[in-house]
Amino acid sequence: MDEALLRSLTPDVITALVRRGADFAAAEDAVQDALVEAVRVWPADRPRDAKGWLVTVAWRKFLDAARSDAARRRREDRAEEEPPPGPAPAVDDTLQLYFLCAHPSLTPASAVALTLRAVGGLTTRQIARAYLVPEPTMAQRISRAKRTVAGARFDRPGDVATVLRVLYLVFNEGYSGEVDLAAEAVRLTRQLAAAVDHPEAAGLLALMLLHHARRAARTAADGSLVPLAEQDRGRWDTALIAEGVGILQSALARDRLGEFQAQAAIAALHADAPTAEETDWAQIVEWYDELARLTDSPIVRLNRAVAVGEADGPRAGLAALAGLDASLPRHTAVAAYLHERDGDTATAARLYAEAAHKAPNLAERDHLTRQAARLNRAGRTRP
Repeated sequence: MDEALLRSLTPDVITALVRRGADFAAAEDAVQDALVEAVRVWPADRPRDAKGWLVTVAWRKFLDAARSDAARRRREDRAEEEPPPGPAPAVDDTLQLYFLCAHPSLTPASAVALTLRAVGGLTTRQIARAYLVPEPTMAQRISRAKRTVAGARFDRPGDVATVLRVLYLVFNEGYSGEVDLAAEAVRLTRQLAAAVDHPEAAGLLALMLLHHARRAARTAADGSLVPLAEQDRGRWDTALIAEGVGILQSALARDRLGEFQAQAAIAALHADAPTAEETDWAQIVEWYDELARLTDSPIVRLNRAVAVGEADGPRAGLAALAGLDASLPRHTAVAAYLHERDGDTATAARLYAEAAHKAPNLAERDHLTRQAARLNRAGRTRP
């Protein structure tokens, strides 16, 4: 059974049913039933037109459900004649499905879950495992999201920026359990970038590829985090880097700079450096300045403080950090790093330990704890 094929066909089949008159929630349920039927039937009798088969079976499933529900009788009457079987039209409506799943009335978490379910073709169990929540919890989240967009139709363009934000959230979840969300986000963003003429879609794809290229070097054999400066650059995926840089250059040439393009430019400068010491930190600071202008984000300014510390020295980095809210995520860890660079190891050790208590995940907490322990050991052995 070609699971990848089924997942790739899911959004088109859902959209075909919506265009025939099904509401989104009913269409999505019917398509899931059709996918189950495909898993049962296809190994022995695979159809020539896989999409057409799924559309036909899903439409029958939808009509069966409609007939059993008196509240849906009028909708059934409008569509009482089943369209004849045959090749499905080669129309890609996936873009509209992206917009629907990133509907502004949905919370970010619900938009992510619905996108993975309807566009990505993942099961509720897979999504729940990826997000480390019970399956019933994820099922409720997806059901609420489907009810929220049930009345929406594919009759107006959606907001590409919202879709990109949802895909960025998916990518940042990385990898958990049986579902590689980073790879899934790359796949869906490739699909989006091919369907929409938007430089920020290309920028996000480039950013994902450039970050994904470093994935193998980010953790040691024992699962511990490896900071960027200490990573074995020979383990970086040069093909992904080259592809990401090429996509970014094409996007930047359109002179419509956006935040994902700026982030990708920073990632490209890291990828271009043969060693950490050869990183062009001055240019990275310039890109952070552009990014801060575009977003006015305190997190961007926090990352800029690190870059300033590398380009102009730790005192300059601490000065840039001084104007930021100390409650920002990673603020304490950044302060610890800059104090260590400045030679104040006692303060750095204390801040690393404090940052470890605030860490959002176990891997980061362990890394910060080790940094504090390293400096404390060095302090005890120093004459």
